[in-house]
Amino acid sequence: MATPEPIARLISHVILDLDGTLLNTDCVVSQVLKPFLVKNGKKWDSKKAHKLVGKTHLMKQQLLWCNIKALPGANRLIKHLKSNGVPAALASNSPGSNIEAKISCHQGWKESFSAIVGGDEVEKGKPSPDMPGVAAGKAAGMHVIAVPSVPKRTAEFSSADEVINSLLDVRPEKWGLRPFRIDDTLPIEPWFIGGPVIKGFGRGSKVLGIPTANLPAENFSDVLSEHTSGVYFGWAGLSTRGIYKMVMSIGWNPYFDNTEKTIEPWLLHDFGEDFYGEELRLVIVGYIRPEANFPSLESLIERIHEDARIAEKALNLPLYAKYTDSPYLRNSLKEDNSANGNQSVIDSK
Repeated sequence: MATPEPIARLISHVILDLDGTLLNTDCVVSQVLKPFLVKNGKKWDSKKAHKLVGKTHLMKQQLLWCNIKALPGANRLIKHLKSNGVPAALASNSPGSNIEAKISCHQGWKESFSAIVGGDEVEKGKPSPDMPGVAAGKAAGMHVIAVPSVPKRTAEFSSADEVINSLLDVRPEKWGLRPFRIDDTLPIEPWFIGGPVIKGFGRGSKVLGIPTANLPAENFSDVLSEHTSGVYFGWAGLSTRGIYKMVMSIGWNPYFDNTEKTIEPWLLHDFGEDFYGEELRLVIVGYIRPEANFPSLESLIERIHEDARIAEKALNLPLYAKYTDSPYLRNSLKEDNSANGNQSVIDSK
């Protein structure tokens, strides 16, 4: 990620893009385009499709706007700007009527913007300064933060003052506002996934010395599309063993250049044996950092252990520790464990 230059003064106003910045429209557009092209004998090219996203509204007019979910961090940022009295505007290449339809499904959004401008209200769209994007924002003399909606394309936004992986990486303290993060972690709305533990790539224990309890990614395609890549943490429940602290990566693991997005949890406990096939349930409660590449295997391993130390400490905070009482975790434990009084949280020490 690009190293941002310090902002010399507090921000006075913010202009936000909509599609691919606040709303996960890129994913929905792909879901619509791909079957249409395949049905008509055309070859699907995700790279070409992503180049079209955000530059025209024509392909999006038939989408069911209310099915489009907010991207991670969007609600938090909008509420934070409003509560701190920072005027925010919304600018999109979509026509005004489509913008209204999209944001009407998200409570409080419309009232949070001082101005809403659509592509049909200006003479020139992106990258003209009439309609802010990265190039447009810079042309207008603004401080620009880019949030690439397509993985591995951050180099294309080199003109931005700052490039971040997602809105989870916004640091409002740089603007003189109250920070989001607590002890190097970002609290998030918890999400829940589970399934049988499967064999992964075989590199966790053998290459990294870090045994991960892999889940079948194909079972979580919707979850993977909704959540940004990065390092998260939370609690893990194993049906016959107990509840454990956990740190987890979600993404493509750039060092190994994965072709598919994966979920790889590391339970912070020395089990001494494999538990393939056992039911694993995860409650993800916080975010640590964006996905990143590393110059060496040693630096990757060092960073993973640092992530574990951060998660280990943070999960002792009441803010995160309360989720050990989640019925999703507790109900997964076998009755014989309950009868024996074994439903305790097991520390990694």
